[in-house]
Amino acid sequence: MTAPAPPAASDPPATPSAGSRALRRLASALTHRDFRILWFAACTSTIGTWMQKVAQNWLVLTVTGSAFYLGLDSFLGELPILLFTLIGGVVADRHDRRRLLTGSQVVQMTCAFVLMAIVWTGVVRIEHVLALSFISGTAQAFGGPAYQSLIPQLVSKDHLPNAIALNSIQFNIARVFGPLLAGVTLAAFGSAACFGLNGLSFVAVIVGLMLLRVDARPAASGRPLLEELRGGLSYVKGQPALLAMTALAFLSTFLGLPLLTFLPVFAQSIFASGVGEYSRMMAFSGAGAVAGALVVAWLGRYAHMGRTLLVVLAVFGVLIVGFSFSRVLWVSHALLVASGAALIVVFSMLTSLVQLIAPNEMRGRVMSIYMVAFRGGSPLGSLAAGYAASQFSAPAVLAVNGVLLVVVAASFLARGHDIRSL
Repeated sequence: MTAPAPPAASDPPATPSAGSRALRRLASALTHRDFRILWFAACTSTIGTWMQKVAQNWLVLTVTGSAFYLGLDSFLGELPILLFTLIGGVVADRHDRRRLLTGSQVVQMTCAFVLMAIVWTGVVRIEHVLALSFISGTAQAFGGPAYQSLIPQLVSKDHLPNAIALNSIQFNIARVFGPLLAGVTLAAFGSAACFGLNGLSFVAVIVGLMLLRVDARPAASGRPLLEELRGGLSYVKGQPALLAMTALAFLSTFLGLPLLTFLPVFAQSIFASGVGEYSRMMAFSGAGAVAGALVVAWLGRYAHMGRTLLVVLAVFGVLIVGFSFSRVLWVSHALLVASGAALIVVFSMLTSLVQLIAPNEMRGRVMSIYMVAFRGGSPLGSLAAGYAASQFSAPAVLAVNGVLLVVVAASFLARGHDIRSL
């Protein structure tokens, strides 16, 4: 009898390829079920939001022919962020964040359908558009802090920077596809269809929120609302790094986001084109932002994030100046891709650092204060830039804003130790 053959050696476990490891690192936060559901729902809704933004900007420019009204519409859409977000942050620390978000989505959905109806029936006036922008912005003022406070409850702390970067990715994927879909829809069916599709897109978020398993109710607090608000303000004031990042968020949006506000003017006046070119410009900017967000997602948390974001902010300022002087279309497209990437790197890193520093029991209030600066800089910047453009020109205003951004970044690099050291 022959001796039995030795058992065959089992195959060694397959080693993951470098590509699969990189993919897992890029999408690590999506391994959390609740975050994954909300991410896909938010992406669907944000595509609708960008469709409405493109259609609404074009509607305002068509109805009024004025860059000032473009700035005013943006201002009134963001003004509630200044007026109500601090209260919204306190509410997010006292009540079920999921219910707050659902209510916010319902109000914004209603505004989209109303705008669709008045455009479809031909009774739209600029006052209607401005009023609906303000109402929708008010809903965002209460929904925004609740959303920002909910995200850290859906993922582990190690995956939080990745989750924030992935949120930026979905937002900017929408910036690519939303304007392109808006251009096609505008040409085929008109702006009313864009507003109606946006209204339908909010259903995705409402359903997604209903499917979450997380307990989104914060710990009960018996303190008065104003006392909790003062507590949040005192906390941020006592944290130099949070205070510096809040100031930087305001300056970045005040000086940087008029670039997007003025894109219809560049498409129409500088390049003598229509809504198709405007939507392409928005798509190029969004494509760059997706690339920038992918870089942030892959990097995750690392040392000296603060120094990196200040350098990228300076580069963003230089790119804005370049765009303001460009009269060659493909060069402008390339600058929009690069500036979109730089913009989202700065914003993602800022938001990640604030989220990491803020304790859970204070997160709603801390994020509301941050959002007042981050979102509040946009309407004030758009209003100021819109007025200045009516007196001078949109390219001149953007050139000045770009130079000022470089000065801000250099100043924080030279003196802002609290950010540089993060």
